[in-house]
Amino acid sequence: MARYTGPSWKLSRRLGISLTGTGKELEKRPYAPGQHGPNQRKKISEYGMQLQEKQKLRHMYGVNERQFRTLFDKAGKLQGKHGENFMVLLESRLDNVVYRLGLARTRRQARQLVNHGHITVDGNRVDIPSYRVAANQAIGVREKSRNLDIVKEAIDVSNFVPDFLTFDADKLEGTFTRLPERSELPAEINEALIVEFYSR
Repeated sequence: MARYTGPSWKLSRRLGISLTGTGKELEKRPYAPGQHGPNQRKKISEYGMQLQEKQKLRHMYGVNERQFRTLFDKAGKLQGKHGENFMVLLESRLDNVVYRLGLARTRRQARQLVNHGHITVDGNRVDIPSYRVAANQAIGVREKSRNLDIVKEAIDVSNFVPDFLTFDADKLEGTFTRLPERSELPAEINEALIVEFYSR
């Protein structure tokens, strides 16, 4: 299944979640798109709820179905709770870490930065968005790429970096100091429903 590249605002409203992280999509019209959006009274089935939760998480991180499922299976082999491990693995993706450090305003932008070779891990260029960042690895912007408008604009508006990361704005470099805890991950996701979805 291909990665969704359509209008993210419409998708945000359908899933009832801000995919850009700004919350702007839901401010004006906090209901599903379409002419019946505000008046929909459909009761969602258990399967529908599980599917919706999976789609929410998948679109939030911008991962295609195959990558999503592969990572989910990988999480099942780790010790601890399957759903939590899964979210930690998603959070450890290089494109997501670039986004969390505030080097890009959206995960989509962060993925582009990685794809185009602007990002380094421990000083080495890495252009694979799904690269799994390990604890204590340093993520930076290549010397040649430091003047990119995308990066400058993101740094200007960004001010929140999660506790599991450190960031030096002068060097444009951050460190993934440790794996995140569940309380530091998206609260609007119920990962237990996703585990149920794949366990059917």
